[in-house]
Amino acid sequence: MSALVVAIARTADREAFALLFRHFAPRVKAFLMRSGLAANAAEELAQETLLTVWRKASYFDPARAAASTWIFTIARNLSIDLKRRERHMGTVDLDAVDEEADETSGETILMSAEREARVRAALSKLSEEQATIVRLSFFQEKPHSQIAQELGIPLGTAKSRVRLALSRLRTLLEDLK
Repeated sequence: MSALVVAIARTADREAFALLFRHFAPRVKAFLMRSGLAANAAEELAQETLLTVWRKASYFDPARAAASTWIFTIARNLSIDLKRRERHMGTVDLDAVDEEADETSGETILMSAEREARVRAALSKLSEEQATIVRLSFFQEKPHSQIAQELGIPLGTAKSRVRLALSRLRTLLEDLK
């Protein structure tokens, strides 16, 4: 089995991973169920374990441990993390969280409105060309390639204009933090 993990690490060998998955998925699931997880949670964690094996295969050292030891250690650690998260979620006072979310202070609202007004004023000080490119890029969230196409300019020009407009905005809004 160690050779399969090494093959995954070296060449991202999908066949080796499929063999490893078929062998270990049911065993890891059973191990997790014996540690107290429900069947569906154990199934999900087993899949997450083997996905971690795929992503971190390069960290496996056959000289330090067998593949099975390494894989079951990953499963155990993921199980511990899950139990900690569940325990933490059980201790959070949900009423306090709701109260905090509902209490937006007048000061926060005022500061937000002032910032918005400052940003609008700074935008009005940009050239029409720069203001347009900022609106397209940040408010309409269009990629640079689409902006270039819409404005009929080369991609490099669109990128330069965005960079220059942001630099100008930064200067205008320097004290706003």
